[in-house]
Amino acid sequence: MKRITIILLSLVLYSNAAAADSFKVCWSIYVGWMPWGYGEEQGIVDKWADKYGIEIDVVQINDYIESINQYSAGQFDACTMTNMDALTIPAAGGVDSTALIVGDFSDGNDGVILKGEDKTLSDIRGQRVNLVELSVSHYLLARGLETVGMTERDVRVVNTADADLVAAFGTRDVTAVTTWNPLLNEILSQPNNTKVFDSSQIPGEIMDLLVVKTDVLEQHPELGKALVGAWYEIMSRMSDEGEVGIAARTAMGEASGTDLAGYEAQLAATRMFYQPEEALELVNSKDLLETMQRVAEFSFEHGLLGEGAANARFIGIEAPQGVYGNTNNIKLRFNPTFMQMAADGQL
Repeated sequence: MKRITIILLSLVLYSNAAAADSFKVCWSIYVGWMPWGYGEEQGIVDKWADKYGIEIDVVQINDYIESINQYSAGQFDACTMTNMDALTIPAAGGVDSTALIVGDFSDGNDGVILKGEDKTLSDIRGQRVNLVELSVSHYLLARGLETVGMTERDVRVVNTADADLVAAFGTRDVTAVTTWNPLLNEILSQPNNTKVFDSSQIPGEIMDLLVVKTDVLEQHPELGKALVGAWYEIMSRMSDEGEVGIAARTAMGEASGTDLAGYEAQLAATRMFYQPEEALELVNSKDLLETMQRVAEFSFEHGLLGEGAANARFIGIEAPQGVYGNTNNIKLRFNPTFMQMAADGQL
C-alpha cells in the first residue's frame, strides 16, 4: 500500500512538473486585431505554443476598454491596445508593460467628419464635436486642430459612446464627429458628409499593439517567441494574394461583422506591418519617441497620467532610441527583440 501511495505521489509530481505554463491573451474587434481571433480558430496560436511547450488561451472581449482594464487588473498576461491607451491605462496605473508587437498604425481609419459638402477642418470652429472623450479620437481631433491653428478651446467636445455615434450624427443637432472604422465608413456612406481630417495626416501616431506584462515576458521569453511566431504566420496568410489570403481576410471580415469588401476597405486605411522588418523600421526610429512625447503631453493635459503626475514626463517610456520621461518610473517599453528574431528567422 505504501509503495502504491509513493508511485501515485510520484505520478502527480511528474504531472505537475510536466504541465505547460499557461498564459491568457485578450483582444477586441478592430481591423488590426482580427488576426488574433483567426489565429486562435485556425490553430496557429496553439501550434506555436506547442513549439515552445506552453499553453496560450486567446480570448475575445467585446468591450475594448474593459479588455484593457482586465489586463491591468491581472486577469490577462497580454492584450491588444493602442499606444495611447497602453500609456494612459496600464502604465498610468503602475502596470509595467511591453509592446511586444507593433502590428500596424491607423492610416485613415480614424477621422473627423463634418456635415455638409465641400467643408474643411477650419469650418469646425465653434461647433460641438461628438466623440469618445479621452480616446484616440480625442487625440486625433487635437492634432487636427493644431494643423489649422486652433485648439480644443475653439470647439466643444461632447462625450458620446461609440455605439451611439452613428445615430447621433443622424440628428439635426450633431454636426461634427470624430470616430474610427467601421463607424467612420458608415457615416461617410451617408450623403452630404465630408471627412476633413484623418489619421493618414499624422502617420505612425495611432499604433495598434500587442502588449505583454514586462515581468511575465522576462520570466517567460518563450511566450514572446510563440506570440510573435504565430503573428507573422498569420500575417503571411493574411497578405497572400491568392485563395489563402482571400479566405483569411473573408473570415476576419465576417468575424468583425462585415464581409470581405468591408474588411478590405478598412485594411486600405490601415498600414499593416505584414513583415517584421516593417514594424522594426518604426520601432527603431527616432520618430517613435517623438510620437510618444506628443501622446504623453496630450495625456497629461487631460489628466490621464494619474493624480501623482506633475508633468508629461512622469511615466518613463523606453524605446531603442532611449527613454522619454522618468527613467526611474519606466512603465511602457517598446522592445524589438522578438520582432527582430522573426526578421532573422530565429523563431
